[in-house]
Amino acid sequence: MHRASEPASIPFIDLAAQRRRLGAAIDQALARVLGHCQFMLGPEVAAFERELAEFCGARHAIGCANGTDALVLALRARNVGPGDAVFCPAFTFCATAEVAALVGATPVFVDVDAATFNMDVDSLLAGVRVARRLRLRPKAVIPVDLFGLPADHEAIAEAARAEQLVVIDDAAQGFGASIGARRLGTFGAMTATSFFPAKPLGCYGDGGAILTDDDATAELLRSLRVHGQGRDRYDNVRIGLNSRLDTIQAAVLREKLKIFPEEIAARNRIAQRYSEALGDIVTTPAVPDGYRSVWAQYTIRVDGGRRDALAAALRAEGIPTAIYYPIPLNRQQAYRHYPVADGGVAVSERLAAEVLSLPMHAYLDAATQDRIVTAIRRILAR
Repeated sequence: MHRASEPASIPFIDLAAQRRRLGAAIDQALARVLGHCQFMLGPEVAAFERELAEFCGARHAIGCANGTDALVLALRARNVGPGDAVFCPAFTFCATAEVAALVGATPVFVDVDAATFNMDVDSLLAGVRVARRLRLRPKAVIPVDLFGLPADHEAIAEAARAEQLVVIDDAAQGFGASIGARRLGTFGAMTATSFFPAKPLGCYGDGGAILTDDDATAELLRSLRVHGQGRDRYDNVRIGLNSRLDTIQAAVLREKLKIFPEEIAARNRIAQRYSEALGDIVTTPAVPDGYRSVWAQYTIRVDGGRRDALAAALRAEGIPTAIYYPIPLNRQQAYRHYPVADGGVAVSERLAAEVLSLPMHAYLDAATQDRIVTAIRRILAR
């Protein structure tokens, strides 16, 4: 409870609003699971996998425990390991690089585009040159669909073909987004995504999935996620993981997927209002022609060293913000010894000092958004 003199706090992501909309449907879905008691790989998991694949146009969807495991499983499916180089952007969440290290490979950091925040293909090629100089085998590239916007998948695919790299799309923030008529899930050899509760399509705990059009890869992934099983769970034909999407989370996700297209449309309307209201005073997100974001975050850039002061002033008015990400991966303690592409990652360094994410979710009403916009304009006008 806030004091009478304090402004009411705005939720950064309002999961409760969605819960109010879907409460009865999800309660019934959970009751069905509690009735049949098949809590691991129950019928809802297979049903959700079919529906998820159909939603994005992929042949196969393989549920797993979380988005990080989804990336690990994808790398394992292509035998990525020691001596291999895996190229990932320096400006993203640590999991994108973490998975390369977990399988024994070497993450190589490349820069991002200043407008889209997504992987810069010229820097990717510069990273490949560094890897070869270090006698690493260029093996895989993990483009990230950051903040909900698809990466430049056409250019990345072309570079990957030229350098014989497998493309594993990290769509943890971007699932549901599209380029033209193609939704994410159909770019690259595999697509990994996360259903962490704060994601545009999130469950009530941890969850993830891998999408692929290749039948053999899908079969391999289904084995890898359950300890490398063969004919049954006691026939282990390879080293795998314990990484299953549980039935309760699948039941929740089935209900959320039904309204996901409506929520994507709402997120885009809200993003457009932000851009129209703030475009003259801050740098607002760029969406290339033909691209559609799912706006996992609405992230502005505030230059001149004013970002932190703006965040503090908004916090004092009950308006939360977030900084994704304040330290590029190449400067993180756990990753600073890994290679960086020739030319460095200057854009990633600059973005880390300027980005600020505003409240964004499908249920952000106009009055609340106007309060946020008014506060930003007033604070920056001082």
